[in-house]
Amino acid sequence: MRFSDVVIPLQAAWSSPFVRWQGPTADLSSLDLAARVTRRALDDRGIDWPITELVLGMTIPQRECFYGAPTVAARLGLSGVSGPMIAQACATSVAALQAAATSQSIENGGGARLVVTTDRTSNGPHLVYPRSSGPGGTVESENWVLDAFGRDPNTGEGMLATAERVASEGGFSKQQLDELTAVRYEQYRESLAADRAFQRKWMVAIEVGSARRPELIEDDWGVRPTTLEELEALRPVDADGVVSFGTQTHPADGTAGFILTSPAVARERGVSGPLARIISTGFARVAPGTMPKAPVPAAGAALTAAGLGYGDVHVIKTHNPFAVNDLWFARETGVDPEPMNPYGCSLVYGHPQGPTGARAIIELMHALEERGGGIGLFTGCAAGDTGAAVVIEVSE
Repeated sequence: MRFSDVVIPLQAAWSSPFVRWQGPTADLSSLDLAARVTRRALDDRGIDWPITELVLGMTIPQRECFYGAPTVAARLGLSGVSGPMIAQACATSVAALQAAATSQSIENGGGARLVVTTDRTSNGPHLVYPRSSGPGGTVESENWVLDAFGRDPNTGEGMLATAERVASEGGFSKQQLDELTAVRYEQYRESLAADRAFQRKWMVAIEVGSARRPELIEDDWGVRPTTLEELEALRPVDADGVVSFGTQTHPADGTAGFILTSPAVARERGVSGPLARIISTGFARVAPGTMPKAPVPAAGAALTAAGLGYGDVHVIKTHNPFAVNDLWFARETGVDPEPMNPYGCSLVYGHPQGPTGARAIIELMHALEERGGGIGLFTGCAAGDTGAAVVIEVSE
């Protein structure tokens, strides 16, 4: 899908730190997390714009989430504002962005839409389903997070199996996965340089604890510094496989958001800095059990909608829960995998699902700003062998 005159001002985009699951945010509802961080982001940036709609992206149920976007909007003081709640696994951020961008009010030069994405993989809900046909009405149960990780209902396999299948088809060795993962950790370390100068442009702290003893989480929690030698020492998860725990991501908690508007409204509101123009989005699905392949056709769909090719793209960011993803992407597109994902990626800092793509898109915006502007591509896989992508252009 292609868009015109829809932008995200860089100052109106933010992400919380990502916190490894079962860490200090394990008992904080993702709706509370979203409200706290979004409020802090809007206040710190002095954003008091007329928001016409709030699009909420989340994939893991939380207490009282039935009320979704109106609840978050009310807690942000956005009287009369509502909107959809969108869940599309790891493609949620792109789906929410597309929903917000598909607005005649924006493209006709009026209004602004707030996208809030949030999820907590920690302490996922345990659901009980009544079953009148069971002996004595015995129920069925589901662990929303762990059961989803472990089994795709279409194939009966877990996500790790998809990575191993694609690695085998691509002929990728454990050494190749280890080496590329080590590069990704080095790129993430660049985001921490100069007292986290890159991250401080867009990262907003999470407040946890009590009113008497508040505690701020100001940077990613639970990222373990890793070297190539340490990765090489890890055994594959499956004895006959190539994927180790070091070359796949970890679940996390987090939130991220941004405001979509028109260039005219952004300038009327005093935005003098760079704007990220949303050019196009794309979605695709691949064969069952081959999830890491999905970013390739999704990216192709977004680039085709934009009328662009890989030669026009200056920076590429991916959601890569497995290092296999980036190796397959490089093999199929001819893109050098090492320069991809400047300043880090979900392989390293974790994956809260709903906000994972939003954080990558925000990092993409700022990476383009640092090079003086240009065309950027984000693409990533999602549960159910789906991929999602977005093409943006950053300019003054």
